[in-house]
Amino acid sequence: MTPAVVLMAYGSPSELADIRPYLEDIRSGRPVSDEAVEELTERYRRIGGRSPLDDVTERQRAALERELAFPVFVGMKHWQPRISDAVELALGSDPEAIVGLVLAPHYSRLSIDGYRERVEEALDGRADLRFIESWHMHEPYLDVLADRVRGTEAHVVFTAHSLPARIIDERDPYRDQLLETSRLVADKAGLGSWSFAFQSASPTGEPWLGPDILEELESLHERGIEHVLVCPIGFVSDHLEILWDIDVEARERAAELDLRLDRIESLNDDPAFIRGLAKLAQQAVSVPSTR
Repeated sequence: MTPAVVLMAYGSPSELADIRPYLEDIRSGRPVSDEAVEELTERYRRIGGRSPLDDVTERQRAALERELAFPVFVGMKHWQPRISDAVELALGSDPEAIVGLVLAPHYSRLSIDGYRERVEEALDGRADLRFIESWHMHEPYLDVLADRVRGTEAHVVFTAHSLPARIIDERDPYRDQLLETSRLVADKAGLGSWSFAFQSASPTGEPWLGPDILEELESLHERGIEHVLVCPIGFVSDHLEILWDIDVEARERAAELDLRLDRIESLNDDPAFIRGLAKLAQQAVSVPSTR
């Protein structure tokens, strides 16, 4: 079988002028306030003017293609190149199957299903789709994270992007998968002190999953913890939610609490991580089609 991979990420604005259309894309065309644009613009300014996500994802794509020896194409959920563009390029390689791989290990209907819908719409039945819904227990991914926290004397806080709390009533597995990943990594690394917190909640007017990382830092400070190592298990690339939410916002709050805060190096194009992604793609290809 000759496959191709569509490697997907959330996307980020290419420059500051793109922030309004980027937000409108996330909000399905609904109007965006000037205040929201300015707030996000200031965050991007604070991290250097743009996110490194495009560059990191391209490095991941190139490294994964070298590892697999079959073509890999990048598509973004909310920016360019679009997932539909990646699907068209993948079809141009005349594959017998297309592997859909999202650079997000944990499944939620509110996140991963959106990627799958975009791939299926663009594909329109023109090739067999092997879509990977979740890889939160994939051993190479767990091993790379465990290597980054093993031996620390700090209290480790595992984090991931928050989602609206209503997903719990909807029996969405997202939170359970995150806690499972945290436990498995902690066990592999032999951690004696760890906890989990969410980050990056949006002000939508409804409750979001918690505790938030800022609340968790306050709680740890009250417990007498002096050193925290943040391990963002829900993110595999450097981007705004890492460089602002942790490296700026959480670090500033930690300083106010006289709490030392460090963060693990993001997985990015770490060779061991890329080899793990390659195994995921190869396993997806080897599974018989259900079409």
